[in-house]
Amino acid sequence: MTGPARIAILGAGAMGSVYAGLLAEAGHEVLAITRDAAHARAIGASGLHLRGPRGDRRIALAAATRPEGPPADIVIVATKSADAAGAVRAAGQLIGPATLVLAIQNGLGAAEEIAAVLPPGRLAVGIAQAFGASRPAPGHARHENAGKIRLGAWQGMPAEALARLVAIWRGTGVTAEPAADLRAMQWEKLICNAAYSGVCAVSGLTVGEVMDSPDLAPVSLAAAREAHAVARARGVAVAVDDPVAHALAFGARVRAARPSVLIDLEAGRPTEIDYINGAVVREARAAGLDAPVNATLTALVRAREGQGARARA
Repeated sequence: MTGPARIAILGAGAMGSVYAGLLAEAGHEVLAITRDAAHARAIGASGLHLRGPRGDRRIALAAATRPEGPPADIVIVATKSADAAGAVRAAGQLIGPATLVLAIQNGLGAAEEIAAVLPPGRLAVGIAQAFGASRPAPGHARHENAGKIRLGAWQGMPAEALARLVAIWRGTGVTAEPAADLRAMQWEKLICNAAYSGVCAVSGLTVGEVMDSPDLAPVSLAAAREAHAVARARGVAVAVDDPVAHALAFGARVRAARPSVLIDLEAGRPTEIDYINGAVVREARAAGLDAPVNATLTALVRAREGQGARARA
C-alpha cells in the first residue's frame, strides 16, 4: 500500500472529525461516518470547516451516516470505547481482506473487544494526546493543539503495516511515534485520563479549573497516583516515575478541555467511565489491590448516568 490511501473514519465526532480533516488535507480519500445526519449533510455540502493551530480552512471529504462503499485501505475506529466493537462489526464491506484497522479510544478494554471481531494481525491501537478537540457545529471541527499520535501493533500486526500507519500520520503534520510497549503506552495515557475524567464529570469543571481547585486538585492527583501504583502492580513498564508531574504536565497542555465523560453526561449519553477510572478499579482487583479513589469517582459518575436515564424515562 503506497501513496494516498482510502481511509474510513468510524465515529466522526470531535476527534474523528479532526482526524478526517487532517488526513483528507494530506491527500487521502477520506470517508467520515457519523450518526449525526446534520454533520454529514454539512460536510457533504461545503466540506469540513476545520480550525486549529494551522488556521481556519475548509477541506473537501465525503461523509455518510452509515458504512458504505468498497473496502478501505485503513479503517480508523474513533467511536467511544463502548461503541467500538459494534462499529467494527457494523462496518461491513468497508473492512476487506487487506484492510488495516486502527483503534483510537480512551482507557483500557476497547482494543480487546475490537480484536475479538477481527482476524489476527489486522489491528493497531493508537493513543491521541493533547489535541483538545471539539465539534462546535455541524460541519465544523476544532482542535486547540497540534497533538500527537502514538501507535502500537496489536497481537501480530506486521511491522511494515504499523510503519505504514505511522507514515500516514506523519504525512498530516501530526507528531506520530510507534510504541514498542503497547500496554505501557495505554497506561501512560490512562494515568492522565484517570486524573481528570471522573473529577471533571462530577464537578462540571474544565481540566484547568480542576487543577486550580484547592478541593478537587488533590482528588485528581490521588486518582493519578493510584492508577500509577496499579500499573506497576500489574507489571506494566510505564515510563513514568512521578505520576503527579505526569498528570500536571498533561493537564497544562489541555487546560480548557472538557473531558468526554463530562460532555457525555451533559448530553445524556452513556459515558466511558468504565474504560477509564473503572478500568483502574478492575486492574487493581486483578492485582489483589483496592483503588478507592477511582472506585469512588466511577460510582459517582455511574450515579449521574442513572439520574439522567431516569429523567429521560
